[in-house]
Amino acid sequence: MEKQITSWFSLALNKEMPIATYGNYGFALLMIPTAGADYLEYERFELMNELQPFINEGKIKVYSIDSINKESWMNNEMLGEHKAIRHNQFNQYVFEEVIPFIRNTSSAETMVYTCGASLGAFHAMNLFLKRPDIINGTISMSGVYDLTEYTKGFWDEQVYYNSPMHYIPNLTDQWYLDKIKASHHIHIYSGSGDHEAPDANRTFSQVLWDKGIWHDLDIWGTDIKHDWPTWRAMLPYIIHNKF
Repeated sequence: MEKQITSWFSLALNKEMPIATYGNYGFALLMIPTAGADYLEYERFELMNELQPFINEGKIKVYSIDSINKESWMNNEMLGEHKAIRHNQFNQYVFEEVIPFIRNTSSAETMVYTCGASLGAFHAMNLFLKRPDIINGTISMSGVYDLTEYTKGFWDEQVYYNSPMHYIPNLTDQWYLDKIKASHHIHIYSGSGDHEAPDANRTFSQVLWDKGIWHDLDIWGTDIKHDWPTWRAMLPYIIHNKF
């Protein structure tokens, strides 16, 4: 499995941002870390080992980026307004820097799917829903899609427009809806064990259905916990059976 690390100074985030790339061919899987973790987290917790067969056979090419959650919603020293601004800067970084990097290192026609677990699942879903013209779908594992779960009571317009549970019910722009509905890969997975939120996933699933947005919802059993063994099992299952 070929691995490369690239880094550049992000104009959106005003800091150096590294990215790890695994493989050479296949559709692009853009991995967003959990919580406050970094771009090597999925490798460290051996998820990349589980994806290695798909990478080696040229089914997928994985791109793994840093999070900035410690500079936004996980930073208790920042004002809510500043956290929201930083969140939007992260979105801008993905849309204006990471996606072009993926296109330039694969092809203009390569399908790009965001992927993440826990807080990474939220970002993966939100990034896709906000820019379905440049992102083709998402795999979101063990997430919640209500940003107020992380904002500690702060609310403003920026939170609203980054909280799928809030903005999707009110989305009427047919251009966006058509782009979202065109995706064949909106995968929402959750366990029902410790620290999982299956009911939150079911609730968000209903929000999507109410908008006529097809998706794949799969809730696993009470033995499936919010932890790495779950995601090491889930993601290969999804790649093998759904793509």
